[in-house]
Amino acid sequence: MKRYEYYIGIDTGVVTGYAEWHKPSRSLLRVEATMIHRAMERVKHLKDSGFDFFVRLEDARLRKWIPRMETDSRERGRREGAGSVKRDASIWEDYLTDLGIPFELVAPKYNRTKVTHDYFVRLTRWNKPTNEHGRDAATLVFGL
Repeated sequence: MKRYEYYIGIDTGVVTGYAEWHKPSRSLLRVEATMIHRAMERVKHLKDSGFDFFVRLEDARLRKWIPRMETDSRERGRREGAGSVKRDASIWEDYLTDLGIPFELVAPKYNRTKVTHDYFVRLTRWNKPTNEHGRDAATLVFGL
């Protein structure tokens, strides 16, 4: 597989997690939570600027099992949320394909998610504010 200078991690959802990893310096350049269209604009900007990068996208469609919720209303909300995240993964897949950007779909079980801010700082040395979406995106690319 080709080696890239930059790796982009994307955690799909109502809030999109976005992270950039610079392989030569072995450092995170960006860890944030944003709206899907802003993350897409950033990816297109990198492409248009000639950056050499690879995207790793968490794809909820690859999840095999989701625990059931204890009430019908919570279960209905869980299903709606899962459908939204799956739709976002499809949108990203089509978008990256159309732009000719190399990418990999990652099953949620193969990503270390929901790490605490303190653990994330110890792991990555990224000491700026984060939330779980940005951290989830960063764990997709950290250390590649």
